[in-house]
Amino acid sequence: MPIATVNPATGETLKTFESLDRAEVEQRITVADEAFRQYRTSDFAERARLLNRAADLLEEDAPAIARTMTTEMGKPVKAARAEAAKCVKAMRWYAERAAELLADEHPAQADVADSGATRAIVRYRPLGIVLAVMPWNFPLWQVVRFAAPALMAGNVGLLKHASNVPQTALYLQDLFRRAGFPEGCFQTLLVGSDAVEGILRDRRVVAATLTGSEPAGRAVASVAGDEIKKTVLELGGSDPFLVLPSADIDRAAATAVTARVQNNGQSCIAAKRFIVHTDVHDAFRDRFVAGMRELTVGDPASEDTDVGPLSTEQGRSDLEELVDDAIGRGATVLCGGRRPKEQDRGWYYSPTVLADVTDRMRIHREEAFGPVATLYRVADLGEAIALANGTPFGLSSNVWTHDDTEVARCVRDIQAGGVFFNGMTASHPGLPFGGIKRSGYGRELSAHGIREFCNATTVWYGPSDPDSGG
Repeated sequence: MPIATVNPATGETLKTFESLDRAEVEQRITVADEAFRQYRTSDFAERARLLNRAADLLEEDAPAIARTMTTEMGKPVKAARAEAAKCVKAMRWYAERAAELLADEHPAQADVADSGATRAIVRYRPLGIVLAVMPWNFPLWQVVRFAAPALMAGNVGLLKHASNVPQTALYLQDLFRRAGFPEGCFQTLLVGSDAVEGILRDRRVVAATLTGSEPAGRAVASVAGDEIKKTVLELGGSDPFLVLPSADIDRAAATAVTARVQNNGQSCIAAKRFIVHTDVHDAFRDRFVAGMRELTVGDPASEDTDVGPLSTEQGRSDLEELVDDAIGRGATVLCGGRRPKEQDRGWYYSPTVLADVTDRMRIHREEAFGPVATLYRVADLGEAIALANGTPFGLSSNVWTHDDTEVARCVRDIQAGGVFFNGMTASHPGLPFGGIKRSGYGRELSAHGIREFCNATTVWYGPSDPDSGG
């Protein structure tokens, strides 16, 4: 895939970029290695000063970088501004809390004494150069939720961003430079996916984080495993959205629309499979389908647009194949199911709801990355949970109920990295984020995220008296 800005609303190639050659990549890794040797000795106060400055600059730049994101990957511009604001919040959150999150830990004194020590602590130390392989769908947020904690921990970053968001990728490098971070602390590598293995095998690159497809995750994990290097993977998702009899159906249906079409439906944590108890199925279905039909599909640069184009022509073709396969095998189209007639350019697809979905259909097993929802009717909670878990993915989940017994059972039995009740899944700096099964491993955000790329070092002090027998 060429490194280029291609406007998905028109299909027009606006700008192309040359990939870095091997010598240029080597030079940047060398600079990163030199930066880490010095930056790791900086204190939390200095790192926080720099990260807060980056947050201030991003806040000022938000309108401009939002337009860039919209142009590069089709995100509605109001959502792009919200993404920039979320990044600012995360930067400030980590700047304020990193020292506390990475403070020395003191094991129980009884355990210290039992080990023969007079004193022991656990200290979190940075690992070094971390390679971040990031996707296009949240081109700022996916990077910042790695970069903010990594930089506050004392690591340095190399970013291999998706090839269709090069201007956003270069902006991020420039943002941290303008904020005053030492040269080499955060660099963007404009390279294709074929360069990732060589970078990860470099002895100076000590870890990697990837958000993307399952095949990409497999490739990075395989190389990292061969090199025995730490990885965090956030891969695909096919999140269930359970609606049970005690739910507020009006709120559940309205939230379901947002949960399915956020970011034009191109979100790993978007609700995709709507599993509804038979007692409330018809009421939910009618409200949900009506809400999907009311969405405005159009130019993502317009403030009135709810759903813009898919990011690539291939992405739309893949989505169409899933929908066509389902229809051909008996699925019922409740709305959408086609390209919008009003859009004669760009990679648009109508908000779609499919019913009568069965396990014979690809869309039942595979992730639909676009504004397409599948609707299921179930007889009871047991059937709902079984259907929710009947997927290779396990990123997050949504459950609508006011029954405490159902809440407890869902927390216990749903196989996912998160269970969100009476609301939609969303990431927040203070909450750990990640999945299980083929949705990946490791956690981003919160204390869990900042510690992923740290060396938890046991520091043990023996008795100072040589005659004490220690």
